[in-house]
Amino acid sequence: MSAINFVLDFFTKSYTYIIEFIKNKLGKVSADTLGWLANITLHCATIPSLLALMTGITDKTPNVDLVLMLWASLTLLFFRAVVLKDLLNIVTIGVGFMLQAMALVLIFFK
Repeated sequence: MSAINFVLDFFTKSYTYIIEFIKNKLGKVSADTLGWLANITLHCATIPSLLALMTGITDKTPNVDLVLMLWASLTLLFFRAVVLKDLLNIVTIGVGFMLQAMALVLIFFK
């Protein structure tokens, strides 16, 4: 009988833990992950046109308004991360800015 009680107790505690995790933690993890992926996606928006310029496939630069709006939104997200002390987003956005700046330097001072 004690083995059956042990197994039932184990499954009951596991079920309770899983339900508590879904209710309390999964929403925050998913929201943070989606925010981080949004930052990455914003940084990657100009990569195809910058790579095409660097390789000589095209001589058409991306629209200035597109680049300015992307950089403005990323700057605002960077300041939001600083205020919230969100180190992952601070590093992600900072590294993205550095990589984009290096790509622009390689294009314009070629």
